[in-house]
Amino acid sequence: MPRKEPTPVTKSLPAFIARTQFGQILERVSQNRDRFLVTKKGEVKAVILGVEDFLQAVVRTPTSLAALQRQARRRGTDKLTLEEIEDEIAAVRRAKT
Repeated sequence: MPRKEPTPVTKSLPAFIARTQFGQILERVSQNRDRFLVTKKGEVKAVILGVEDFLQAVVRTPTSLAALQRQARRRGTDKLTLEEIEDEIAAVRRAKT
């Protein structure tokens, strides 16, 4: 059975703070997977969450892609940089010629 990551904690945040600290909020959303409910006069008006969280909630991952992602995590290749990926591609191309 696939292991699920814990659901990130959602924090409430007044609109004024969201406006004045937006850069810091973006950092927390992208690095810590934090989520924020933005309120105005005590009423929730918006949600700020990372792209990965949004896609997980909205878009269904095709079965074939999910299998590739699991394989990459097992091999540790899910953490490769773009440069490392390009090096791998170049090595395979060289091996074919």
